[in-house]
Amino acid sequence: MSKTIILGITASIAAYKSCDIVRAFIKEGHSVECVLTKNAEHFITPLSLQTLSNNQVHRSMFDKKQNFDIAHISLAKKADIILIAPASADIIAKLACGIADDLLTTTVLASKAKVIICPAMNSAMYEHKATVKNMQTLIEYGYKIIEAEDGGLACKDIGKGRLASTDKIVKEALL
Repeated sequence: MSKTIILGITASIAAYKSCDIVRAFIKEGHSVECVLTKNAEHFITPLSLQTLSNNQVHRSMFDKKQNFDIAHISLAKKADIILIAPASADIIAKLACGIADDLLTTTVLASKAKVIICPAMNSAMYEHKATVKNMQTLIEYGYKIIEAEDGGLACKDIGKGRLASTDKIVKEALL
């Protein structure tokens, strides 16, 4: 059965992997709508995601549109799954505290869909007590965390913080 997946993309060098995630879901017959945070646009372009998903890329609660729906409510209602990949420490903290100050966070808070968080960040940030606590809070909310992997990071450090593989993300999201 085809699902509608809202793919939230946050500011991380791993944002380039979101293109592979979109392609994998499309190949499986699902619809993907991407929501970019403002800072994610420093790492990936809306045009790339729009081309791969064949859907408008959502960037702001205040985008001018032809239809006059409330973006975060309409996205929240149509979502079967909300997947945030990569999820920065910032978005994890905002969601753990219930902060809804952009399109992605308001969509998550307005939705009853399954929420999956795929962290990607420097290993020191990933292992920081605040991030660990925030991820535990999200688990308590019923969100699923797909753990980051160990390996070489963009900053040249080696440790836990790499975005999980596309195959693992797609497989676990569709369980």
